[in-house]
Amino acid sequence: MRTGQRKSGTWRNWAGNVQARPVREVTPASVDELSAAVRRAAEDGLRVKAVGTGHSFTSVAATDGVLVRPRLLSGIRALDRAAGTVTVGAGTSLKRLNTVLAREGLSLTNMGDIMEQTVSGATSTGTHGTGRDSASISAQIRALELVTADGSVLNCSAEENPEVFAAARIGLGALGVVTAITFAVEPVFLLTAREEPMPFDEVTGRFDELVAENEHFEFYWFPHTGNCNTKRNNRSAGPAAPLGTVGGWFEDEFLSNGLFQAVNSLGRAAPATIPAIARLSSRVLSARSYTDIPYKVFTSPRRVRFMEMEYAVPRAELVSALRELRAMVERSPLRVSFPVEVRTAPADDIPLSTASGRETAYIAVHMYRGTPYQAYFTAAERIFTAHGGRPHWGKIHTRDAGYLAEAYPRFAEFTAVRDRLDPDRRFGNDHLRRVLGE
Repeated sequence: MRTGQRKSGTWRNWAGNVQARPVREVTPASVDELSAAVRRAAEDGLRVKAVGTGHSFTSVAATDGVLVRPRLLSGIRALDRAAGTVTVGAGTSLKRLNTVLAREGLSLTNMGDIMEQTVSGATSTGTHGTGRDSASISAQIRALELVTADGSVLNCSAEENPEVFAAARIGLGALGVVTAITFAVEPVFLLTAREEPMPFDEVTGRFDELVAENEHFEFYWFPHTGNCNTKRNNRSAGPAAPLGTVGGWFEDEFLSNGLFQAVNSLGRAAPATIPAIARLSSRVLSARSYTDIPYKVFTSPRRVRFMEMEYAVPRAELVSALRELRAMVERSPLRVSFPVEVRTAPADDIPLSTASGRETAYIAVHMYRGTPYQAYFTAAERIFTAHGGRPHWGKIHTRDAGYLAEAYPRFAEFTAVRDRLDPDRRFGNDHLRRVLGE
């Protein structure tokens, strides 16, 4: 067997709802090895998909052909302080990237809320945080390197192969295998986080004000209650005031993970208890403030496993969509133990970005793993699509290419690049056929 290749078993994603049995796995140690693996797959008539940590809830990375593990294509390739950029291998985790940047006195401008993903996996599916002015991780890409269907290596930026660059920043793995990404970075700064409870009616009534007043605003609504928890992150002159070791552990590990796991397990076994648990849970977290470097404020440990659907709606539609979601839950027999998360993003210029061309708000609904989620997600999706929603590419949804071509004004621009780079659909799978078309 060739270097970096082995027979494969069953691959499963993080949530456990997707599995695949590829013919073989490859773990290339260089871009040349990856190119050779792609060419060999073509010779054998096999499709190719790269997979990171499997945090997508869809089968976007599943394959019955060759599964590429990019973990050896990792680490910092270049750091250009004058240009304000860092180039990293595609298999680098966001945690490693942020740790290295902090050590160098640098930072990404915005982040999602977890760090376990690889940089290529996170950007390929449009991972985002929340921001009034700063957009998704993909919007911070300044260049990328791509192995295409014939095994050739394509360097892409606004100046070099600009049409491919525009599309590949959120490429769903449909254009090739990303091998390196160059991100914009800036000198490290401090963020002050202010977390506090707020009634549902107040936070929805003040939503536009809260977004306008804060660089990063998000909130969580606890179904079966009128309670929310809000989080505002804003740049600070300091001094740093991190969470204390004991206090941070108690809220982020014991309450948000350990106790939360236990109450969700109880709710799964006895759904009738969920409304009472929700009322109690929504009152446990108290107001707190802390100041730290960005990735330590943006991200939190997420150890409780769940299923998730998230839709991006026009920001002006957020409040009405969320109120409809609340009314639906209240009149239904559904029992929902996970909070609903709301975040925002400015418009960007990426063809398949959920924020492409419009100010956006996100509504994410979750169910504890092992709990039936289809009825809840179906009812929620009906509301979101009625408000012009775009599903997150890495989270559960039922939309197809017909719907998505209408939802994304630049959808045809992306599929034209795909037709040019991968006419034989070497990087295709059943999921991409549904969402992108043949």
